[in-house]
Amino acid sequence: MTTGLTTQGYVQHHLEHLMWNLHTGGLGNGGFLTLNLDTFVLSTILGLLFLVTFGWAARRVTSGVPGKWQAFVEIILEFVDGLVKETFHGKDALLAPLSLTIFIWVFLMNFMDLLPVDLIPRLLSLVGVPYFRAVPTADPNMTFGMSIMVFFLIIFYNFRSKGVIGVGKEMLTAPFGKFLFPINIIFRCVEEFVKPLSLALRLFGNMFAGELIFILIALLPFYVQWIPGGIWSIFHILIIVLQAFIFMMLTIVYLSMAHQGH
Repeated sequence: MTTGLTTQGYVQHHLEHLMWNLHTGGLGNGGFLTLNLDTFVLSTILGLLFLVTFGWAARRVTSGVPGKWQAFVEIILEFVDGLVKETFHGKDALLAPLSLTIFIWVFLMNFMDLLPVDLIPRLLSLVGVPYFRAVPTADPNMTFGMSIMVFFLIIFYNFRSKGVIGVGKEMLTAPFGKFLFPINIIFRCVEEFVKPLSLALRLFGNMFAGELIFILIALLPFYVQWIPGGIWSIFHILIIVLQAFIFMMLTIVYLSMAHQGH
């Protein structure tokens, strides 16, 4: 636990984002024109880490006996590609790479929750950084940003596979027939907007709760922290992997639904 802070102050300190005011060009809360700098920087670093490591494996691929890293990457690729082929029955070159990126990127961001809660903030405090949250997916801005991009892809797949006339006809007639078209439109709008909302809130809620529990465990005396911390860490590994899998799987399902007729 950081010295000089009350229990409430400690929790608030670890839940405070490092904000960049886009209006003034400096640190501080600027309302709408504010960037959560910790989320942006860390998610970018982890995204680049994924691209570099998997790209390195692709460049060094061999048809002979693969190395451990190549074998691991091939297992992940085959796993994701199999899920896409089982769920998405059309032909699309984007979906498998997109699903792989979502799964690995979300997993890496979730994995930051397993680091000691004081490690990164304390290291950065040595260079004058006052706040830093190390779990990007515990920030609703990050989860909503990803889910909104999935929402745009859903719209794109709808129009690409069915055309403007097909989408319009589907919105007016499904599921209750053309004579109840006002209700059909309302149902369709609710259905489409719930998808990104559920994607974002599910991931954010699970990761925020996990982060908060680790912070509360860190308030305990150091000689007993390892007992609840170890138990929660083991359980949280399952949550980290599961939430990355769910986000990827729901993306595949939503895009498959958009590709197919109602």
